[in-house]
Amino acid sequence: HRGLYFYVMELVDGAHLDHYVRDNGLSRRQILVLMKTICEAVQHAHENGIVHRDLKPSNILVTREGLPYIVDFGLAKRLVEPEANATVSLDGETPGTPAYMSPEQAAGHTEQLDAHTDVYSLGAILFTLLTNGYPHDLSGSHIDVLRRVSEQEVTRPRQIDPTIDRDLERLLLKALAHDIASRYASAAELAMDLDNY
Repeated sequence: HRGLYFYVMELVDGAHLDHYVRDNGLSRRQILVLMKTICEAVQHAHENGIVHRDLKPSNILVTREGLPYIVDFGLAKRLVEPEANATVSLDGETPGTPAYMSPEQAAGHTEQLDAHTDVYSLGAILFTLLTNGYPHDLSGSHIDVLRRVSEQEVTRPRQIDPTIDRDLERLLLKALAHDIASRYASAAELAMDLDNY
């Protein structure tokens, strides 16, 4: 307008996912239903060639009506573009949030970042919402946390919350598999298993 460029975006009047879950006292079942919808939204982004690369509760806003919106695509990358053109980094740091970062992302293997990366983050979010803990120990320096995420298997959910049954634990561990080939191949597969569960 008059030589000034600007964005016009929808205002999402919502709370961060973790705050929404806590403040509304969502049951385990309600959390799983909400996460299924979030997985379907992530799948939509993937089908349109976009990997978010920084999925975390604060990047998912939930409205009063319970509708989740994925926001902040600042670290997103197109699946079809060469990685050299897609690298987003500050002073050589690995982009993303360590608590929800996939092992390949924590190790700095940017050439491996694809839909599996977001699937891992979805698993980490679900793990956190269900256990009130994290898949990895987050104590120590940033480098220590990245090393644990990139090299170690996740904490078993039932170690934190024994009320989680074995089927749900298997689902979480598959979403959080260290080996990419052992992880859900897509957010849609994770959504389907959540629905089946």
